[in-house]
Amino acid sequence: MGLYGSAPESPDPKETASAQTATNIGTAVANNVMGNVNQVTPDGKLTYTYTTQKWTDPLSGKEYDLQVPTATQTLSQQQQAIKNQTDAAELNMATLAKTQSGKLNDLLGSPIDISGAPAGGKASQVGLPQYQQFQGGPNLQTSVGNAGDITRSYDVDFDTTKYENALMERLNPQLEQDRAALETRLANQGLQPGSEAYNRAIDQASRQSNDARIAAILNAGQEQSRVAGLARDQATFQNAAQNQAFGQNVTSAGFSNDANQQMFQNKNTATAANNALADQNFNAQQAKFNLQNQERAQYLNELYAKRSQPLNEITALMSGAQVNNPSFVPTQSNPMPTVDYAGLVQQDYANKMGAYNTQQANMQSMFGGLLGFGGQLASLSDKRAKKDVKKVGGLYEYRYKGEGKNAPKRIGVMAQEVEKVRPDVVSRRPDGLRQVNYGALFNAGKRK
Repeated sequence: MGLYGSAPESPDPKETASAQTATNIGTAVANNVMGNVNQVTPDGKLTYTYTTQKWTDPLSGKEYDLQVPTATQTLSQQQQAIKNQTDAAELNMATLAKTQSGKLNDLLGSPIDISGAPAGGKASQVGLPQYQQFQGGPNLQTSVGNAGDITRSYDVDFDTTKYENALMERLNPQLEQDRAALETRLANQGLQPGSEAYNRAIDQASRQSNDARIAAILNAGQEQSRVAGLARDQATFQNAAQNQAFGQNVTSAGFSNDANQQMFQNKNTATAANNALADQNFNAQQAKFNLQNQERAQYLNELYAKRSQPLNEITALMSGAQVNNPSFVPTQSNPMPTVDYAGLVQQDYANKMGAYNTQQANMQSMFGGLLGFGGQLASLSDKRAKKDVKKVGGLYEYRYKGEGKNAPKRIGVMAQEVEKVRPDVVSRRPDGLRQVNYGALFNAGKRK
């Protein structure tokens, strides 16, 4: 115990560990009991029972009772009956399988003989097809020679004088004879030139002559039109003949091109047929190759099946019907957390040490000023002069008698207690009350 009170005692690690172990075991046992929930289903039930097992803590030597669970699964009456029959049937089939398995020694002791298997296809005998290349297109005739120049005009003389003259040369002798005969007839009639009757007759003859000339002119125009039509027909015939010749040239060129195209198509058709024949030959080789492999695989599969059939029969005999196990639902419980007892003890010790250190610092601060007076300052410390006394660590809070209840509390020692250990720092006042020299008390704490 120091001048300012004793420091809190540190916890015993062994006792703390032992208490923590007891806490952990208790929590584990509680969680074990809470987590194992009995269940009942239509196919059966699940029941937990517990047995006590002793366990000794090697650190503290304490003995604990541990609850060890046992899970018991019980089938329903119907499922138990099925299981009993299934077990009996499986026992019979197992016995039969044991008898049959003795026959497997000879079967499995001999290797599989595949010498009689058909030969497989040889890929090296399958040759790739050799294809022929298609030929390029023929050279076609793209131009046709000109059949001749087209007659765009023909010679026509629109001067009808020659036709008129020709007609008039034929008519003039007749007209002159008719005029002479008229004049003779008029003279014989006693009509003189210049007379009205004579002029009228001559005028009529002149009109007839003019009518004949007009008729000659019209006939000349018709003749000219006929001649022009003949020239036009001749030009039309010539042009038609040229067009026919051009058309024949075009037809001849088209026939030649069609023939070339047909020959080109025939060659390519023959090439395609040869390539198709090569594909058929290749496919036939592949089919033969695949057929040989299939035949060999079929033979081997039958051989392997013959060997594995007894094994499959024994396996089937050894497998029986399964009993429907009860389907238990997962149960969840809120686990009880383990108390960190060691942490709580350590934290409590740390809190007490913190409070003690704080108190010691406050005391040092409060009484530090007293040491500056050379250790000769004395103060009334007799317990008979104090009231409202409360121990705080190694010191006391108090008020002097005669002070009000709201007066600030003082902190100090009790002279009667100090006198037992340091009588040299305690003296009596004239009134008989004890007083303590705090300067000497706190100055290195040594006796004089």
